[in-house]
Amino acid sequence: MAQGMKIAIVDDEQDMRQSISQWLALSGYDTETFASAEDALKKLGPDYPGIVISDIKMPGMDGMQFLKKLMGSDSALPVIMITGHGDVPMAVEAMRVGAFDFLEKPFNPDQMTALAKKATNARRLTMDARALRRELSDGSQIMNKLIGASPVMERLKEDILDLGQADGHVLIDGETGTGKTLVAHALHAVGSRAGKKFVLVSCAAFEEDALAKRLFGPMNPEDSQLPAIEEARGGTLVLEDIESLSDSAQAKLLNVINEQGTPAETRLIAISNMQEQDRTCEDALRSDLFYRLAALRITVPPLRQRGEDILSLFTRLSEQFSDEYGCDAPKVSAQEAAQLLQAPWPGNVRQLINLAERAVLQSRRGGGTIASLLMSDHDEMQPVMTTEGKPLKEYVEAFERMLIDNTMRRHRGSIAAVMDELRLPRRTLNEKMAKYGLARADYL
Repeated sequence: MAQGMKIAIVDDEQDMRQSISQWLALSGYDTETFASAEDALKKLGPDYPGIVISDIKMPGMDGMQFLKKLMGSDSALPVIMITGHGDVPMAVEAMRVGAFDFLEKPFNPDQMTALAKKATNARRLTMDARALRRELSDGSQIMNKLIGASPVMERLKEDILDLGQADGHVLIDGETGTGKTLVAHALHAVGSRAGKKFVLVSCAAFEEDALAKRLFGPMNPEDSQLPAIEEARGGTLVLEDIESLSDSAQAKLLNVINEQGTPAETRLIAISNMQEQDRTCEDALRSDLFYRLAALRITVPPLRQRGEDILSLFTRLSEQFSDEYGCDAPKVSAQEAAQLLQAPWPGNVRQLINLAERAVLQSRRGGGTIASLLMSDHDEMQPVMTTEGKPLKEYVEAFERMLIDNTMRRHRGSIAAVMDELRLPRRTLNEKMAKYGLARADYL
């Protein structure tokens, strides 16, 4: 079942409304009923979080008129029409107008439930895709995804806000798993092209000929999409793994850049993963193309340089996974906090995400430690890793800040509850919160 999805049942016959509603409710669905299409239209907006089941023959506005109104408001809304026995032409017409499917009276309740499941799953995918598009076009939302208050992260955010307003092409480099694609989304979302097309192509995902076709065409008549250069016109085209471009593709891309002139009609953002290898992106690309793409440049910092951000990220991620799996988030000891801060993190944020999920899963089972998970990730790791040595005082303060932050979050800003759990007098707690930049208002 697609959890959280509603089913609106529209039928002028009360018995039919109730029987459909009761059957679907027994299957776990959240239903609401309407005696007329007019009543339903007052409630069913363009982003209705569910599907509609409607009789086709009703007094006043009939099912076909109702369907056309719904399709005009939201063409992706799944509408299942109930037709009379043998009324095939009516069903065909409903499908042509945009109905998801139809049920012919008398119908099998199990058939209706199966169809409702299919329709709600389709609606969930549509709603998720819309939410993602909104999120990726909302500059403030996507900037909030760049979690951290370390100096390197503050600098990264400033660079994104500055370069987002510029028109030049951008090269983003950095180690694997640092969030380079997220930075590309942020650059688009905070700039003047935020409402325009954002097209992302992974150059490493295609063979040479297929990549050239995807980027520049020509496309076959049966292909449903335009070449990426055309698809992104006026917006942003992101090329991941830019170093995978062949010599001929590099020449074509350079021609496109030259033909666009200045300022460029379409902004190019190139993403390179070669920073940690012997060869660099500059080595892999022809120099004239490299310097055009690297007119502006952002290097995303590795996780090991982000200090206390590691603990903030781990806390946020473990809370998200604990909500998903329905269990408590694992508690981090002082030694484990030090180990998290000292780990080399070759996989960066992506590795931390995996570790947080595994920590939640093993906590749900009631065993294991974060240290053991770190050991499995780094066979050479000593009980306490030392990739970048720091004074003990810094580790203690980072752990203390994390502990207060986690406890405030868990108790939703209740100072009394935090004082009781941490055995701290109010004055000491206030002093430590001020020292670490924590404000009660952030947890209410």
